[in-house]
Amino acid sequence: MVHLGPKPPQHRKGTFTDVSPALMSTLKELESQFTVSGETLRKIVDHFITELDKGLSKKGGNIPMIPGWVMDFPTGKETGDYLAIDLGGTNLRVVLVRLGGNRDFDTTQSKFALPSHMRTATSEELWSFIADCLKKFYDEEFPDGVKEPLPLGFTFSYPASQDRISQAVLQRWTKGWSIDGVEGKDVVPMLQSAIEKVGVPIELVAVINDTTGTLVASSYCDPEAKLGLIFGTGVNGAYFDVVGDIPKLEGKTAEDVTPDTPMAINCEYGSFDNEKVILPRNKYDIIIDEESPRPGQQTFEKMNSGYYLGELLRLILVELAENKKLIFQNQDLTKLKQPFVLDTSFPARIEEDPFENLSDVQELFYDYLKIETTVPERKVIRRISEMIGERSARLSVCGIAAICKKRGYKTAHCAADGSVYQKYPGFKARAAKSLRDIFEWPADLEDPIIIVPAEDGSGVGAAIIAALTKKRLKEGKSVGIKA
Repeated sequence: MVHLGPKPPQHRKGTFTDVSPALMSTLKELESQFTVSGETLRKIVDHFITELDKGLSKKGGNIPMIPGWVMDFPTGKETGDYLAIDLGGTNLRVVLVRLGGNRDFDTTQSKFALPSHMRTATSEELWSFIADCLKKFYDEEFPDGVKEPLPLGFTFSYPASQDRISQAVLQRWTKGWSIDGVEGKDVVPMLQSAIEKVGVPIELVAVINDTTGTLVASSYCDPEAKLGLIFGTGVNGAYFDVVGDIPKLEGKTAEDVTPDTPMAINCEYGSFDNEKVILPRNKYDIIIDEESPRPGQQTFEKMNSGYYLGELLRLILVELAENKKLIFQNQDLTKLKQPFVLDTSFPARIEEDPFENLSDVQELFYDYLKIETTVPERKVIRRISEMIGERSARLSVCGIAAICKKRGYKTAHCAADGSVYQKYPGFKARAAKSLRDIFEWPADLEDPIIIVPAEDGSGVGAAIIAALTKKRLKEGKSVGIKA
């Protein structure tokens, strides 16, 4: 049976005969601005590959291509108890992962709510809080103690420099955090010291990025998993390269690392095409970039990630209503004019409306924006949402195609996580079709490269990486740049 991926969503049945000629003309213009052809996708992918290579070069490029210091593929035979922690925006998650040795695992986890002041607390308060949570979890799960210290993997999703896997020098806080005395320092000894103060036998052995964790957790369970991907508020990907193809590591690795040694790479490719040479940006993309806190940065991400899809829709609707006077006649647009008032659930819910007269869209606009809509207006809004969702999915897979082509993968499972992948209607089908458009596979060929659901990167992935690191250290192998 030929597998052509999930079935793409169909455009809303019915006609646009009740839509005014002026609005139809504008809609056609918008369609041309948001449509990305297969030929354009292929050109983007070719340029993407050169940018990935630049990121690995000594000179570097827009895409950081950060070595993750995971230098072994998981075999699926790893066993033992490992802890993982993930410091999020509102919770600290502590996970016990029991690896079964047959590509299987069990997890037990607890969430600890962060105190409201924690984002601006002192360094000591932060590490003491994490250590206290680890102690509570340890006392609950291991009342009789353990024979050897439990290895801990720490998902620290903030910009950090790593010369080895057991180091993370915080470059700068993001996501609203601002704790003095941490930036420019290695977080590992600070946390390890706090753990020792509470007297629990836990050893912090690995600090990871969640995308790398997704890659490793998924490849532990599925040997065909070649990429770890996040399609959510941001976009990112991770994959295994080999040290010999990473010029910026030349002369920096220890003697036990050969050119064939694998190296997990956290791409951070949301910054692809910051030079603005290939992506088909339209005027709405330019507005979003210019009005963002960091203009000129994260160009790729601003065109397709979940953080921006609702804002794209809002900008278009404001133009149609206020500048062109084509929709929402004599309505109060006060709320609609607020930047980022529409999150990505807004276009998603519009696309999900199953009713012919789009009554869910009618309720949504009235309840949330106090705007009354007509049926023709709702048809147009629905079509605009489809365009935004379709373009997002099509651009999103360019990173997948570029990595697969760069590494010569003819077949691959691409393990994906994130709110857009999980929840946005039609994303999976549109992404599958876009990969087919890029690779131009014969019609009778089953899709050889497919996107699959990822395993938990910040929990299971962090634990498996801790297991791999512990094994390397036991064998006397290096886990970072040579001393």
